Amino acid sequence: MTTPANVIDQTMHERFAAYHADCVDVVRSMPDASVDFTVFSPPFASLYTYSASERDMGNCKTHDEFHAHFGFLVSELLRVTRPGRLLSFHCMNLPTSKMRDGYIGLADFRGILIRAFQDAGWIYHSEVVIWKDPVQAMQRTKALGLLHKTIRTNAAMTRQGIPDYLVTMRKPGKDEIPVTHSGCNRPCDCCGEDEMPVRWWQRYASPVWFDINPSDTLQYMSAREENDEKHICPLQLGVIRRAVKLWTNPGDVVLSPFMGIGSEGYVALTEGRRFIGAELKASYFKQAVANLRHAVHAEGAQPSLFGAAG
Repeated sequence: MTTPANVIDQTMHERFAAYHADCVDVVRSMPDASVDFTVFSPPFASLYTYSASERDMGNCKTHDEFHAHFGFLVSELLRVTRPGRLLSFHCMNLPTSKMRDGYIGLADFRGILIRAFQDAGWIYHSEVVIWKDPVQAMQRTKALGLLHKTIRTNAAMTRQGIPDYLVTMRKPGKDEIPVTHSGCNRPCDCCGEDEMPVRWWQRYASPVWFDINPSDTLQYMSAREENDEKHICPLQLGVIRRAVKLWTNPGDVVLSPFMGIGSEGYVALTEGRRFIGAELKASYFKQAVANLRHAVHAEGAQPSLFGAAG
């Protein structure tokens, strides 16, 4: 991997590489077919402000502008991914507002992302719905459609809560080193050394995950900045862990182009994988490096990112 352009800061370790830089610049510097799996939560276009940078995709004013900006990254992600391997992104559909959009409803952000990947040549592989408590969402957002009093005044304006999605795309081609899980296929699920026992697979294969703990995230308060921070939505570690366990081999390289505070890298490293991440916001990058170092110390010796396993 060559040194990415416009890098503000970087931390290199034998197990991970973290870059304080624009993710497009970082991914462009990576060799072809060098990534085994990518997982991330993209910035929510036009809804939340993460930083003041003009390079921040979260600062796009319209969905069309976001689609154009995001497209540069999606094409590069296809190039660096090994044939037959996967990429997963975490997202939700976005509530619109009367003030910003002229109407109250939902924007199909999930569909915008899927189409961006399909336009670049990715295959729409699978998705899972991640259940969220509508009562908690109502208490946090005070959304008109979730308020019980709306039932009394205009029930046509009520709606269900907005779930999260983990959408997975596949690069066309044959995977020369397939992901495999040791163990037996007996339905009794009696093997204590099975990497993917039947009871796990039945939960992972469900199209709706009801058992994700919304509080199972890395601590993020130290990464908040009063001047430009309106929202942070760290991806639950349980979601990342299931994806990494299911779709990677030990020692594989996991990429997150929107590293944030390092949630994807933390899980990848503690699960015996290697990690490359990029983050544009300085406070997030600093916290991510601390979290990645903690993960390495917690896990111990594993394959080197720059060694023979590369």
